[in-house]
Amino acid sequence: MSGTISTFGRSLSHKQRALTVSSPRLFDKSVSSPRFSRKSEVSRLFCVLIALGSVVSFFLAIGGGYLYVLPNLTKASHEEDVGLSVNGSDSLCDIFDGKWVVDNSYPLYNASECPFVEKGFNCLANGRTNGDYLKWRWKPRNCEIPRFDVHNLLEILRNKRIVFVGDSMSRTQWESLICLLMTGVQDKESVYEVNGNKITKVIRFLGVRFSSFNFTVEFYRSVFLVQHNWSSKYGIKRVRSTLKLDKLDDISNEWINADVLIFNSGQWWVPGKLFGVGCYFQLNNTLKLGMSIPTAFRTALDTWASWIDTKINPNRTRVFFRTFEPSHWSNLTLRLCNVTNQPLSETKGQESNSFSDAALEVARGMKVPVTVLHITPMSAFRKDAHVGIWSDNPSLSDCSHWCLPGVPDLWNEMVFSYLHASYHHKPLHQQREFNSMD
Repeated sequence: MSGTISTFGRSLSHKQRALTVSSPRLFDKSVSSPRFSRKSEVSRLFCVLIALGSVVSFFLAIGGGYLYVLPNLTKASHEEDVGLSVNGSDSLCDIFDGKWVVDNSYPLYNASECPFVEKGFNCLANGRTNGDYLKWRWKPRNCEIPRFDVHNLLEILRNKRIVFVGDSMSRTQWESLICLLMTGVQDKESVYEVNGNKITKVIRFLGVRFSSFNFTVEFYRSVFLVQHNWSSKYGIKRVRSTLKLDKLDDISNEWINADVLIFNSGQWWVPGKLFGVGCYFQLNNTLKLGMSIPTAFRTALDTWASWIDTKINPNRTRVFFRTFEPSHWSNLTLRLCNVTNQPLSETKGQESNSFSDAALEVARGMKVPVTVLHITPMSAFRKDAHVGIWSDNPSLSDCSHWCLPGVPDLWNEMVFSYLHASYHHKPLHQQREFNSMD
């Protein structure tokens, strides 16, 4: 801008000097008086000042507009995922605000025909006789989630890499997605675990390849997301291990080049799985024995968010964070679990959770857009959908994990709805963001 103004100024000065030098001759041949000449010069100078003022005002307006619009564009990039369009219109609805409705077209797959479902989650095969829990679909209040179209999703995911990161709830959602996708694959043998591993909870990495479509669906077990160290250098008897709250899990480099990233954490952030087994928090190489679990969880999420903002290219990777999944124990200490036959009519306060609130708050402040799958309220109704006593170990009741098919399928339908909207319905400049994964 300064270069333009300087050039403009030099051009005006040159013209003014030319007029000044030639003015005596002009006035000699002119009927105008010297007094009129001075008025003309003042008039021209006034015009020059007006022009300069206009140029400066223009650039100030552009700069001010930029400063105003940029933060709002950033804000919009995080808020565009609060809902989906209603029947293709520009209005949005919150897909997480709704109710469960009976739908006899569910379930969408048979767990006994899907080799990637853990035996412990196949409740029907484990003796559950009441199948009503399979017939519920989530209905948002003001719109419809697109019906699951397996062939459409297979094409969307062609040549992609989908990565789940988290705890056993994440693994359940991973299994659910694979089974949903397999219903659209003719050659079932073309779908396989890349290392030939069986699906178990003890393996940190599992990857299933859909060779006909050249994509993989992967799971990385990272229950805290941050680094867990067993060896303790502090010499304090009760400290057997630490969580380094300022360092993401050592396997995090494996997540970077994913096209879709789906995170969760929360189930392990409880006293019994931390302090009860001698696991405490560490920050800046300092042991934090007095730090509370909510503070530690928020600190870990801040570390995760910083890693996302630093390592993830939003032009390639779509990032999701799924909120906390409510449990429905009658008495967790005594491991009492009463699975109902129907969803609850009210959530009894379980629709909110401090871990979910922390995830929502952290995501709002991030540079890289993150879609928060706020499934806490909808899942709070589903006391009927837990594994209960219908696992591979019926002596242990389970009101934390979910039967498959079941509630995790609906979480994946929500992921599909966002990917579908990104791929099909957004303007071209927004579609390119997802298409760049090809």
